[in-house]
Amino acid sequence: MAQVWRCSGLRWSDDGPVLRWSGGRRSPLGRGKRVAFGVAEAGVRECVGARGHACPTRTPVSGRSTGARCEECARLDRAHSVAADTIADDPRPYHVYLAWFGPGMVKVGITAVERGPARLLEQGAVCFSWLGAGPLMAARRAEELLRAALRVPDRIPYGDKRVVRALLPAGRAERAAEIEGLHALAVALGGWPESLVPQPCQVVDHVAVFGLEGVAAAVGEVAELVPGGVLDGELVAAAGPDLHLATRRGVVVLDTRLLPGWELTAAGGGEDGRLRLPVREFEAPQDGLF
Repeated sequence: MAQVWRCSGLRWSDDGPVLRWSGGRRSPLGRGKRVAFGVAEAGVRECVGARGHACPTRTPVSGRSTGARCEECARLDRAHSVAADTIADDPRPYHVYLAWFGPGMVKVGITAVERGPARLLEQGAVCFSWLGAGPLMAARRAEELLRAALRVPDRIPYGDKRVVRALLPAGRAERAAEIEGLHALAVALGGWPESLVPQPCQVVDHVAVFGLEGVAAAVGEVAELVPGGVLDGELVAAAGPDLHLATRRGVVVLDTRLLPGWELTAAGGGEDGRLRLPVREFEAPQDGLF
């Protein structure tokens, strides 16, 4: 019987992205690394549970779900979550940040100060700058102020982030320009929470960290994993949860949030670059850069 592994997700460390596996195994993902796996032939994707506890019913979940949880476990997982805005008494200080993902794509968000830039790496932010620091509710009010006064969103769909990565300006100054302009507008707003300390605009650029300089445009993204599917590719870039893999079909993006819940096996024999999974092709933008 073939050995199987269960992926626990991708995390960013000081050395780059790392895939984690049930049992504690870790797989660092340096550029040029071969990423190859198969999906068990008779596999069914099962709910991964919530807050460190297994799903009591091992409920099957959709292959397209990026949460890999049934409705009940998803509810439990978000029941005590800053991201879901279900707690207001977290005593830790929080950063408010501006994150840029590509031309015209800037969002505002918050993250615990103790986490440093981890949240920005996890989201695939190409550039970011801190905007302020203070108590959780003050950070929330500042976030809401920017949404209302400057129409800055607090969410950008991952699908939009993926397509625009091939259109990034080549220069750091060009990539930083939108954040710098928005930062100046934000700190000048009236109604800034008194307990939130403004932070200077210091744009951090992740293009080199993600490996996006000169990377070939992706032709599409893996839509879901399916029983008996195979993916075999060379890692050319990684941003947030996304791995950009060179396959015989071209560069394809794998959202690693699709992996948990499946039993994965070795890819087996065969030529490198195989891809036997559903792929959603990207539409070519108007300027034809793809």
